[in-house]
Amino acid sequence: MKEKLSRRERVMRAVEHKPVDRTPIDLGVHYSTGISAYAYQNLREYLGLPKKKIEVIDSFQFLARVDEDILERFHCDCILFHPGYPATRTWRPREHYEFEISAAIHPELESDGAWVFSGEKNGEKIGRMVSPAGGYFFDGQGFDTWASELDFNTEVARYAEKIYKETDYFTLYVGGGSGYFSDNPDYLVKIMLEPEEITKDCERGYEWSIQSVTDIIKKCGGYIQGVCLGSDLGTQIAPFVNPAIYADLIAPWLKKYIDFVKANSDYKIFFHTCGAMEPFIPILIECGVDILNPVQVSCKNMEPYALKQKYGDKICFWGGGCDTHGAFGTGTPEQVAENVRYLMSALAPNSGFVFNQVHNVMGNVTPENIVAMLDTAYEESFKYGNL
Repeated sequence: MKEKLSRRERVMRAVEHKPVDRTPIDLGVHYSTGISAYAYQNLREYLGLPKKKIEVIDSFQFLARVDEDILERFHCDCILFHPGYPATRTWRPREHYEFEISAAIHPELESDGAWVFSGEKNGEKIGRMVSPAGGYFFDGQGFDTWASELDFNTEVARYAEKIYKETDYFTLYVGGGSGYFSDNPDYLVKIMLEPEEITKDCERGYEWSIQSVTDIIKKCGGYIQGVCLGSDLGTQIAPFVNPAIYADLIAPWLKKYIDFVKANSDYKIFFHTCGAMEPFIPILIECGVDILNPVQVSCKNMEPYALKQKYGDKICFWGGGCDTHGAFGTGTPEQVAENVRYLMSALAPNSGFVFNQVHNVMGNVTPENIVAMLDTAYEESFKYGNL
């Protein structure tokens, strides 16, 4: 009989490229591995699960907290760290949809049919969900919707302790430091014309990041298993910047931060970067990154078999298990299952892989396709257990 691992052990062993009893599965440990609140409500209804408040834990992407009954139904091994907003309000945007959102958000319906919300301090309209009949998230610059005098990291630590002591889920702190890079056009101009200013930006980002992660390590201790960084490095077809420039200007600061984290904790480093970013993978590995997400397999030079062959023993691929630009959003359940089987055959062998779709489940994805994806992932996961 094969040894059965706890969920936390299963993920940790996969990240460390050690044998696992089956491939770990994630839905919602990070704000790029989750599910739209709209799709989530549809999924719960489709499965006939009890009606409950659907908690939105990302106000702009409009992602739902994935409840434990869903995590258990689909054999997921990870859980989100978010402690929940101290104050919430119920929002009914259309039809039968009903969500619990941060009390910092006051959605208003405009004459053109768009929902908007404003910042609490200045009333500026900073979030916009177009088309009440078909909008699923808010476009905007983003702002802190915590809106409480309670210290976020203290509340996170209390929640992390609860997760650690009462469950065996793996969890991560999202936002533990700067990614030291931006795809903002002004930034991309500056990195070419004013590299000395980029160095100053990185120094400021490093100082903030060290303060932040020191606080996290002190308050969360061993109750969490990693911290997340991120900066999108690629478009759909190419890197945003010459990787040599990144290696020269940005990577030393990233490595310096990661060295500090690993010298002061046992945390794994989860790095989120979308796009055609394959040329950066060796640089990230050299910096000490443990986990790469979301593995956007539809982009140029992101062919999954090639990625696994070149880097599969050096970095854990977290994502890439279902192509959200392809079958998942527009195909049949059978096509989704076929896509999952193909991608897992590329990325799952010999550990070093956590199953997740490429980025978040969008609001218009059918529950049938979501079930097909996650059920197929679980069925296939045992093929790649090598304990």
